[in-house]
Amino acid sequence: MTFSDLNFIFRAMPLFLIIYYVFSAKLRPWLLVVASLAFYVVNDWKFVAILVGATIVNFGFAKLVSKKKKVALAGIVIFNAGLLSFFKVAGRLKLGIAFPLGLSFYIFKMISYQVDLYREQIKTVSFRDMSAYFIMFPQILSGPISRYSYIEDNSAWVVAPKEERPSKGQRLQTVLASVEDGLKYFVIGLFMKVMIADHLAVLWSDIKTIGYESISTPLAWLGAYAYSMNLYFDFWGYSLMAAGIGVMLGFPFIENFIQPYAANSVSDFYRRWHATLGSWFRDYIYIPLGGSKKGTGRTIFNLLVVWLITGLWHGMTLNFILWAMVILVIILVEKFILSKWDKAFKIIGHINVWVLIPCTWVIFAIHSVRKLGTYGLRLFPVINNGIAVNQNDILYLLPSYWPYLLMGIILVIPFVQTLYRKHKENILVTLVLFVMFWISIISLANSAGNPFMYLRF
Repeated sequence: MTFSDLNFIFRAMPLFLIIYYVFSAKLRPWLLVVASLAFYVVNDWKFVAILVGATIVNFGFAKLVSKKKKVALAGIVIFNAGLLSFFKVAGRLKLGIAFPLGLSFYIFKMISYQVDLYREQIKTVSFRDMSAYFIMFPQILSGPISRYSYIEDNSAWVVAPKEERPSKGQRLQTVLASVEDGLKYFVIGLFMKVMIADHLAVLWSDIKTIGYESISTPLAWLGAYAYSMNLYFDFWGYSLMAAGIGVMLGFPFIENFIQPYAANSVSDFYRRWHATLGSWFRDYIYIPLGGSKKGTGRTIFNLLVVWLITGLWHGMTLNFILWAMVILVIILVEKFILSKWDKAFKIIGHINVWVLIPCTWVIFAIHSVRKLGTYGLRLFPVINNGIAVNQNDILYLLPSYWPYLLMGIILVIPFVQTLYRKHKENILVTLVLFVMFWISIISLANSAGNPFMYLRF
């Protein structure tokens, strides 16, 4: 049961929201814990023991870490990283051990919790709040990777003194405002997932069916951009749905994609793309290694470590390592060479985002190195490796997919996002969202639906 499941949208989510707000603020964190465990059991019951066990172990260590026990911090970080590494390696070695759903995301939360606790950024250890933070169902599948302060900022959990409590009417108005605001984000994310990402996934599938060696160069480039938008709107859509559910439950909005295609360089792109993951790597790996404050050589080494781990986190196959190393090289060129010429940097930086990034997503998408080489030679046909290529193949596919490509292009434009934020309370915007919602629902009802792409990580 994912967020785009009709049972979740029309049954599970409304029922939980009603129960959640009927009970008192003191009980809501526990209700979230119970609902999150139920949600996880429905999706991956075989590994719920690992989730619960890791939570209990982290709570035990948290008591020691809060007392500034450095050995305890090292021990629990090793335990968490080791648990994640074990399942990653087991999958690579094909030992017949499945990868637990959401493992990467709740392990990253556990590590950040322990480090922040040691740094005294978390003041008290609460099993209730810690459990809610680790396993909350809006983020358990694929993030975003919030920090513990996200839990502390939940307005629906605040127990005000009796004399300061708002009236029932005021409380109802606050709840309805949160639900409305969160629902808008959810609807936009659902539309991105169902109407753009899922349809462009079919285009990418059609290209694979034709065979990489048999596609024309124009279709190869269309495929690169289609996959880029497929990945973008799939994960951005998921992030908005997750953030929207959080807002409905009283949490602040968490922005995971900050207009990445408006970036002026690849470095800037990855500060904006999956921003919560990027900030996690920065705060818990890059900066502890020394960041960029220990000379050029050390900076290059630190970036190498971060990007190598990023590649391995996405998958322990050669294409992910290659993808990470290509990104690293581009970032190093930008940082140490292009940055010396401001005008060239501004131009080439945008070219890198709009041309090189789609090419790197092809590396990300194709696991076979041989097939990747074939696709690369269709993108850049320096030698003729094509077999039965139809030079007009793009004309056969475009009529079926141009509406979804056009919607993707429109939603990539930063102005559109700015316009929505400025006028989101307008009744016309609400009507548009209403139409978007039912279009998405009709599409879901008439298709099997595709799972979210980042569930595999």
